[in-house]
Amino acid sequence: MHIIPAIDLIEGKAVRLTQGDYNQKKEYNARPLEVAQQFEDAGLTRLHLVDLDGAKAKRVVNWKVLELIAGKTNLHIDFGGGVQSDDDLRMVLECGAKQVTGGSIAVKKPDVFEKWLSTFGSETIILGADAKNEKIAVSGWEEDTKVWVYDFVENYVEKGVKYVISTDVAKDGLLEGPSFDLYRNLQDRFPDLNIIASGGVSGLQDLEVLADMNLFGVIVGKAIYEGRVTLKELQKFNEQ
Repeated sequence: MHIIPAIDLIEGKAVRLTQGDYNQKKEYNARPLEVAQQFEDAGLTRLHLVDLDGAKAKRVVNWKVLELIAGKTNLHIDFGGGVQSDDDLRMVLECGAKQVTGGSIAVKKPDVFEKWLSTFGSETIILGADAKNEKIAVSGWEEDTKVWVYDFVENYVEKGVKYVISTDVAKDGLLEGPSFDLYRNLQDRFPDLNIIASGGVSGLQDLEVLADMNLFGVIVGKAIYEGRVTLKELQKFNEQ
């Protein structure tokens, strides 16, 4: 299982929100590159980079931070937040992202997302399936839908999706543990899908449970920034 540290961006700074609430923002570092380099120095190889400004604006905003981190590290970056057009997608890839996550676009403009899949390939395009009470949430989680998360994922697996990042919005940023049932259900339904868990990780014990579920990866954010798990511990875990 890949340990994937997260950097969430607002105004070019590394922050974390609680349950996706922009009013519950905590700034951790004004220089995200420093954070990314610390991850790389600790032996981590991947990075989940989220443009929260972009998610709100429905267009990529913090592309310069992506370009800087991609140019100064060898991290495998997956980028999400505000990628709503072909131009945004191309810009993000040109700035150095190896993978791009589409969530809102996959809900609101499925034809565009399907075109991205066929044009750029299932190794590049990740499906973002963020859920609140097992229903898809979009637009930086500010908008709920009535779409059942499992139907949503199944539809895109049939269209060739190989990677999915799923966050339980109710768990994110609370350090109270991930939504294990959500990931078990996804794993049971889609055993060949590369599932990346996100949200709620509180420490090593949570990571051990997720690893036993044989998930592809887990995104860790607030637990790192709040000192619940050290980079050294994550390095050992990543080597297992």
